[in-house]
Amino acid sequence: MKRTKAPVHENHERWLVSYADFMTLLFAFFVVMFASTQADKSKAKAVSESVKEALEHGTFSAAISVVLGRGRHESSTRQIAKGDQKDVPLPPPPPPSPPGTPPHPADLVQSLAALQKGLDAELKSGKVHVQLEIRGLVITLQEAAFFASGDDALAPNNMPTLSKIADVVRGVPNQLRLEGYTDSIPIHNSRFRSNWELSSARSIAMLELLQQRFDIPSSRMTVAGYAENAPADDNDTPEGRAHNRRVDIVLLSAEGQKGEPQAAPAPAPAPAPGYAAPPKRTTAKLGR
Repeated sequence: MKRTKAPVHENHERWLVSYADFMTLLFAFFVVMFASTQADKSKAKAVSESVKEALEHGTFSAAISVVLGRGRHESSTRQIAKGDQKDVPLPPPPPPSPPGTPPHPADLVQSLAALQKGLDAELKSGKVHVQLEIRGLVITLQEAAFFASGDDALAPNNMPTLSKIADVVRGVPNQLRLEGYTDSIPIHNSRFRSNWELSSARSIAMLELLQQRFDIPSSRMTVAGYAENAPADDNDTPEGRAHNRRVDIVLLSAEGQKGEPQAAPAPAPAPAPGYAAPPKRTTAKLGR
């Protein structure tokens, strides 16, 4: 008697294999698209390397979740819970800043944009100039608009302009350097014996205004008087001399702050009353 073969049941779930492969490739495509939109090139490179490693070693979801910011701790916890031996290494925590350390200087590009927008009228009239240099963001106040000739008193009608500048200064932690400049014509009147005194007095007047009226701490500011020794223009023409008579408010960059003197570390606290230091041990060498 001839045996009949049992009919083979068709596997209706074979499409799941192709579907899983398609979903993996689709997810990889969106990850690559996400990485290409990132301004941070190092992060985009990390995403690309994670995709490559995941496709080759089968750790796709764990590696990508770390790079895309879902958290190294979360990813590591899930891997440990599943019994994976290969764990994603956690980065060492940043070292704590010592007490009394000043905050790190902020990037000044946004401050420059804010000043250019808020001081549009003053910039067009030439009363104020702003430019970004290696040493920091330099805000130049021309003497003709802010000071009387040969005087250090600030004109009251410029308070709205100075208020806009102070708003930007308060928004960043950077140190300020207030620099006074004059032209090359010597001065000698009842108040100032030289251009050195006039340039320094204008810097101090600006410091006092920013401190008293706009609540900017004096600990953030330093003053300097350059007299006629750092001209911005030619001193041979009236127009050039007018450009040289100015006060610069400099928001120092990280590079600019390197040249500033650093405060000495705070002294150790004095011992409490009644505390006696232990006697020092002395050793004597015995001879024969």
